[in-house]
Amino acid sequence: MAIWVDADACPVVIREMLFRAAVRTKVTVTLVANQYLKTPASPYICKLQVSAGFDVADNEIVKRMAAGDLVVTSDIPLAAEVIEKGGLALSTRGEMYTPENIRGRLNMRDFMDTLRSSGVQTGGPPPLSQGEKQQFANCLDRWLQQHQT
Repeated sequence: MAIWVDADACPVVIREMLFRAAVRTKVTVTLVANQYLKTPASPYICKLQVSAGFDVADNEIVKRMAAGDLVVTSDIPLAAEVIEKGGLALSTRGEMYTPENIRGRLNMRDFMDTLRSSGVQTGGPPPLSQGEKQQFANCLDRWLQQHQT
């Protein structure tokens, strides 16, 4: 059991929660990014720097993860691949992607992409709220409790 992080766009506050959880529970957390990321010294915190390019980090996560692993990502297509491979995907906003909800999320993502490509200004996501940070922490804790050995 491991936690994989799509780290290029992962907020610092979420990474810090993951670092604390890794040390506390002795679960390996691996950050995958195409840029250098500073991480605390711990045998439970790893980083993997991949080359730049479209979906390079996503592809590496899918290649290395195992069924039952948790992947932290806000990338909905990556979440769909993780679920297909038997993993669990948790957004940085605290939403657990499931086989039941991923198709709807993919459809909404595609719809928003279509709007953006046609010139409609959709804006980016708002900053993480305190409630979303708490929701992420709660989902992470539940997953850790269910997977303690």
